[in-house]
Amino acid sequence: MTYDEAMRFWYGRINYEVNSPRPRDLSLERIRHALDLLGNPHQRFRIVHVAGSKGKGSTSAMLASILERAGYRVGLFTSPHLNAVEERMQVDGVPISAAEITRLLEDIRHLGRPNGPAPGFDQTLTFFEIATAIGFTHFAQRRVEIAVVEVGLGGRFDSTNVCRPMLSIITSISFDHTQYLGNTLAQIAMEKAGIVKPGRPCVSGVRHPDARGVIERICCERAAPLRESDRDFSFRHEPAQIGPASDLPARVWVKSRRQWPAMDVGLIGEHQAANAALAVVAVEVMREQGLAIGERAVADGLAKVRWPARLEVLGRKPLVVLDCAHNVASAEALIRALEASLPATPEPARARQRRFLIFAGSSDKDLPGMLRVLAPFFARIALTRFAHSPRAVPPEQLATMLPLGTQAEVFASAREAWEATRRAATADDLICVTGSVFLAGELREIIRGAHT
Repeated sequence: MTYDEAMRFWYGRINYEVNSPRPRDLSLERIRHALDLLGNPHQRFRIVHVAGSKGKGSTSAMLASILERAGYRVGLFTSPHLNAVEERMQVDGVPISAAEITRLLEDIRHLGRPNGPAPGFDQTLTFFEIATAIGFTHFAQRRVEIAVVEVGLGGRFDSTNVCRPMLSIITSISFDHTQYLGNTLAQIAMEKAGIVKPGRPCVSGVRHPDARGVIERICCERAAPLRESDRDFSFRHEPAQIGPASDLPARVWVKSRRQWPAMDVGLIGEHQAANAALAVVAVEVMREQGLAIGERAVADGLAKVRWPARLEVLGRKPLVVLDCAHNVASAEALIRALEASLPATPEPARARQRRFLIFAGSSDKDLPGMLRVLAPFFARIALTRFAHSPRAVPPEQLATMLPLGTQAEVFASAREAWEATRRAATADDLICVTGSVFLAGELREIIRGAHT
């Protein structure tokens, strides 16, 4: 099997990242059987399992960065990817290679049919189930000591939920994927808290009372020690300052069972400081379980973490910020972060600054709600679509979702939207790209190429 053949096999499976599942499609039986046939690789290393409506990828990246600097061999499993599918499975920050992923897909293709080419068990697996099997097997073969594993969808029926982690983290609860997670925060919290395992500790950043109550109840029922934001720990945040030439990093102070010193955070926004606090408290819990993680590793891990397309600055003149906010809560966090961190721009330039938005979104998101949050902050809006998902909403339809009186330009492709916006912007202006990880992935390399 060549790499291209392996990708055709993998992408030929049903993919719930681009096609919404029905409730009856969600089950753990297929992935359990697949992992059993592969020798249960997920049982050969320790796991930190991370769920949440937003922030789970950033929190996972922060924790992996800390553990690497503490000297551990660390696996990081995340989704979706921005540019290459290999980004989803990393060991010590290095993505799985094309040769490794091809070999593992060859093994998976033959699951349940070792003696012939007839269709077998592999045909029933979904795209994400195969991704999970690849990630766990790769980590076992690379002999990782700890894997930080991000949930793909929900929690209770996510294929990563076959693991028995040393620690679970629930970052936040907000409205997202309501068509299969539920249309109340309590229902969504029940799905996310499905990752909590009997007797295994849980760290929660959830603040809404209804969602907190669900998590508290489930942890109590499963005798899982729970440490909650605002009750067991808190944080204070000093915003980053984004300037025309360079930035001053954000800082965070975490107070839990001890007062941690001020630490720089390599990601921008108060929501990232909240994620950093979760990572710090997770470190405390892992220390209680015998892991050696020094204070310097924590500080260096937070300061040096890199997580693309999360308020990522890709250009300075004009200032270009790439984000992948995809629901109302993350759009609100984006605006708060920009309002807090843009004052680093000198006053004369700030007075001249115009703010441009490039936006595209998926049909299963609250796009009118997102645009209500985003539109007032920007003087000019370019609506477009991304190319690699059937859920992309046509820009003409997006235009009907704008708040009354808001004007926007419509572009058939993301590249056209970027090129037109870049031509219109001056050195003093701000361009923000957001709305979906698919849009961020499509434009990131184009933008980076324009600023090299």
